[in-house]
Amino acid sequence: MPDSTPAPDSDFELLQAWREGDVQSGEDLFARHFEGLCRFFRNKVSDGVDDLIQRTFLLLVERRDQFEGRSSFRTYLFVVARNELYRELSTRRRAADKLDPLEVSVVEISPSPPSVMARRREERALLEALRRIPLEHQVTLELYFWENMTAGAIGEVLELPEGTVRTRIRRARALLAEQLESLEAGGAPLHTTDANIDEWAKSVKKVVESS
Repeated sequence: MPDSTPAPDSDFELLQAWREGDVQSGEDLFARHFEGLCRFFRNKVSDGVDDLIQRTFLLLVERRDQFEGRSSFRTYLFVVARNELYRELSTRRRAADKLDPLEVSVVEISPSPPSVMARRREERALLEALRRIPLEHQVTLELYFWENMTAGAIGEVLELPEGTVRTRIRRARALLAEQLESLEAGGAPLHTTDANIDEWAKSVKKVVESS
């Protein structure tokens, strides 16, 4: 007997219904993507995560004319989240010069540690190392490791060609390894390899989700 359960509304259908005043559709959309946005913001700001998530969703409603549906909803969501994050960090930055996400790290902008609690030393080191590399590289790696985004999808979020993103991923991994080596110098060996970094990144995703 065929399953008569109706298919869940697509993200776009929920967004459109929410824009037309359907509160339940907004709540459903929020529930679907809340964890992803939490992961995105948690390791970059020490406070105000909930506010950033709320602002991101509200911008989805307010800026209805800026999205033409040519990319996935999830990609569009992270485009808005990235822009909102950079706007927030620009206001927190003490220096008078403009925020350059390819030069400045989260640690330089917001030295207070985030509210992510990792038990394993390797996981703590990876979270700290991510925060020490330039912001745009951190965003690139977290989308790659934690959100399983392809280089093409990350390119849409960062507004870059896919080939440039592939180069960025390699560069970001190298910078991450350098920071892990720096942290290793201050304690017991971390035995950093590409395979270990991949494994730690997957385990850290679970830590961020449960914090």
